[in-house]
Order: sequence, then C-alpha cells, then structure tokens
Amino acid sequence: MGIIRHVRWVVLALMLVVSVSSFAGVFISVGFGPPAIPVYVQPPCPAVGYMWTPGYWGNGPDGYFWVPGTWVMAPQPGVLWTPGYWGWGDGMYAWHAGYWGPTLGFYGGVNYGFGYGGVGYEGGYWRNGAFFYNRNVNNVTSIHVTNVYNKTVIVNNNHVAFNGGEGGIQAHASPAEEAAAHEHHIEATAEQSKHETAAASNPQLRASVNHGAPAIAATAKPGEFTGRGVVAAKAAGAPYKAPPAKAKAANNVPRPGSNTAHPAMAGHTATPAHNAPRPPSAMNREASPRPVNTPRGAASPRPVPTAVTPHANAAPPRPAPAPRAAAAPHAAAPHAAAPRAAPAAHPAAKPAPHEEGHPKGR
Repeated sequence: MGIIRHVRWVVLALMLVVSVSSFAGVFISVGFGPPAIPVYVQPPCPAVGYMWTPGYWGNGPDGYFWVPGTWVMAPQPGVLWTPGYWGWGDGMYAWHAGYWGPTLGFYGGVNYGFGYGGVGYEGGYWRNGAFFYNRNVNNVTSIHVTNVYNKTVIVNNNHVAFNGGEGGIQAHASPAEEAAAHEHHIEATAEQSKHETAAASNPQLRASVNHGAPAIAATAKPGEFTGRGVVAAKAAGAPYKAPPAKAKAANNVPRPGSNTAHPAMAGHTATPAHNAPRPPSAMNREASPRPVNTPRGAASPRPVPTAVTPHANAAPPRPAPAPRAAAAPHAAAPHAAAPRAAPAAHPAAKPAPHEEGHPKGR
C-alpha cells in the first residue's frame, strides 16, 4: 500500500508541474488572426496599489471576443504583468498566455498602449514594496497617490494584435526577454480569470458583433461591465475584416429529395419513380422466362434471336414449370418449339424478328 500511495503522489506532482508550466504556453490555435487593438482611453485607477492590465482579444466557440482592459491588484509586491499575445506558427495563430513575474517578458511586440508599447513596460516600477506610477500613461488623477513620476513615452500607432504571419508584427524576443521567460512566474489571478470568463459570455464583446470597436473597451475593476468605470472604444484600430467563411460539409451534402444526390445527377431534373424508364439491364432480366403472371415480360428494344420471347407472350395461362423449361437462353431449338401444341391459341406463329416489331411487344 505504501508503494502505491507513493506512486500516486508522484503522478499528482507531475500533473501539477505540467499544468503550471503550460500556463505561459500555447492554449488555443485558430486559422486566422484577431482584429486590431481598439482605440480607447483608460478609466481612472480605483485605488492605490492597482496596476493596469491591457485589453486583448480572446477566442471561443463564437470566434474572437474582446477582454476589456482593467485595473487589478498584483498577486504580490514586486511583480509586473506580461500580457499574452497571438503568434503565428505551424500554419496557425496560437495564444501565449500572460503571466506575472519580476521582469517583463516578450509579448509579441504588440502595442497594447498605456505603457505597453510592444517592448517592456513604461507605466511604472516597484521600489521598496511600493509601485510608482508614470502619470503620462496612467490615469491616476482621481486618487491621492504620492508615488508618481512623469516620463514621456513614444506612442506607437500600430494596432496589429498578433505577431508573425501575413500582416503580423515582425518582432522577436531579445535575450533579456528570453531570460525573463525562464523566471518564476505567477499565473493570472482569480479576478483576472473571472474577468475573461465574463467577457467570453457577453455577446457585445464578440468581434462579429462589435466589428473591432467594443462598447466595453475597459473597466475600472475586473468583471464590472456596467457603471461609471466602463469605457467604450472610440474606434476600431483598423477596418474590420470578417474571418474567412468556414467550409461547411452540409453545403456539399444534398438534402433529402434533391436531384443532386450524386455528382453525376447535377443539373438533371428528377423523374418520378412511377414514370422513370427501366434500365436495359432490368429489361433483359424480364426477357428471361418468368412466372406466367408477369405481364409483357418479353418486351425488349434489342433483337432476341431465339423463339423464347413470342412463346412467353403467347401462352400466359401456362403453369410456371413450362416456361422454366424454355427459360434457358442457350436451350436447343426442339425444346423451345415443343410447347407449340395449341394451334388455336397461336394460329400463325412468326419468327422472332417480326414479333419484336409488333406494337404489343412494347
């Protein structure tokens, strides 16, 4: 029992390591990139100690949706937020989740604004357990905060929201950013996760609805999508382009009753079953001797060199065994002519070619 319990603990530990290490890795991949980052202003900081986390495009069953930028409390002093980003690779756009860490890592060169210009963070820094705000990029006018400074930040007007690929930002991680990726990280806080979940369930935040200019572009606190702290987008970061239409297999599968059930039938008009002509193979099968109650069994547009066909028509009341005797297509002539013992029923039997041209044979 002790060995089994030890193995279980080892398995659980490995699962924990995998789940933590995968947080900063790839979460989801899609075949087309997200819309541009919308243009919006930052809502006022709600209280001292809150740090700004920029908005970004998430992805779900309904496509891309906007996760509003918001102010959050850091999980502990001394850590900064490295935003997530979409990056092109292996023919897909993959999402690399954000994280908290002592130094800022690579976030695809995406210009999220408010100090996140694509490289590093110009919105503030930690010193002696206190966060100092750069007032040039942080809206801290509504709170009493003494840890402030002013530093000019060059504004990047590029609003592309993904790295690499066609039309993407061509940026690569610096050695310092690569080193930061290997530092100890803290995943998004519970408030951040709930904030994203609430955004995913809000139809107004879907790119297919807001076309890149969401009505809720930023909030003062996580998950608060109504009230004075909500800021709407001023405009989309770029003209919105709908994602490429997804091929639906249902469009290529004809509905019941369609006349295109088979590719060869495309363009043809469906014929009712009771008026449809019989294929030649079916006619040939009926030309063979069948039970005597089968009507017009000898009808065939093709020449029949034997005398089997006229006798099948001439003696309908005969029992089934008699036609079977003459059924063999390769039977000798005497057997085929043997049934002609009733001259009254068929006074002048003529050769098969004349019978095929008779109107009754059709």
